[in-house]
Amino acid sequence: MANDERIELDHGGGGYKSWQLLQEVRGILKERGKWQNCEDDAAVYDLGNQKLIFTSDGFIVDPIFFPGGDIGKIAMCGTINDLSVMGAKPLGIALSIVIEEGFPKSDLMKIVKSINQISKESGVPVVTGDTKVTPKGKLDKIEITTSGVGIAEEIIPNNGIKPDDVIITSGDLGEHSVTLLASRFNYKTGLKTDSKPLNKEIEKVGNFLNACKDPTRGGLAANIVEMAEKSKVKIVLDEETLPYKKEVVAVSELLGIDIFSLASEGRFIAAVSPKYKGQALAILRKFNPEAKIIGQAKKGSGVYLKTKLGSYRPIEMPKGKLIPRIC
Repeated sequence: MANDERIELDHGGGGYKSWQLLQEVRGILKERGKWQNCEDDAAVYDLGNQKLIFTSDGFIVDPIFFPGGDIGKIAMCGTINDLSVMGAKPLGIALSIVIEEGFPKSDLMKIVKSINQISKESGVPVVTGDTKVTPKGKLDKIEITTSGVGIAEEIIPNNGIKPDDVIITSGDLGEHSVTLLASRFNYKTGLKTDSKPLNKEIEKVGNFLNACKDPTRGGLAANIVEMAEKSKVKIVLDEETLPYKKEVVAVSELLGIDIFSLASEGRFIAAVSPKYKGQALAILRKFNPEAKIIGQAKKGSGVYLKTKLGSYRPIEMPKGKLIPRIC
């Protein structure tokens, strides 16, 4: 990064610029000790018979309250899900809240109650944390950082896709991004955030998954491209089975946003061996009837969309302006 280069919103959007910045940061923070998988959703420490899984995430959301949730809900779901997609059983959450002076106490309590609701729903307790208050004007309302630990006997990697594996989504995608965007622009939609903890459904289906990832920042595009590159496979998605509701498509087209870059906070994408696809889908559809197969892995490289006309369009890591402050 040049000395006079400035950090832009794109650097935090989850696309190509985010990836570039992370590579530069990782080039400086080289010490890993005995930790492994440090470039995945969570880091892994081998304890012998078990593996300790550790992750952390920061949340700056606009607006902080939106249909179906708030900043507290997605902070809990984001960290629980980063542990869960690695195959871990989440054990506890550390919660750090930075609050702007003058923030309504009633709003803070509403957010804390939302955090508590997800804690009860997921069975993952908040066990420690910190609170700070900044002078008015030094922060935009509230920021939340959550860290989490979990235990796994075996991890689910995000680089484990094999040729012929089918690609599954646990439900329709993009509803979190579109819900926040609709709230910002006062669009009336019937959508609400897709945020939810994934630990219980991944626990049920985890043995069938060769690879798994939650498509948060950067959406399906950023995450499926990363998985394909790490797994050294080609992935072909099917336009006929794309996991997006008509209303999500309509809002993204209205705003000129690439639908493949829309984030979700309560969904995962996974690779499953063809012989287990029926069992995996049957389990997932008990949690969400929208779970479906959206494509297949093959020998080769790259990610492509097979269109309804039979042509193939490449899907790449998102570049340019992505949606800021959605998680």
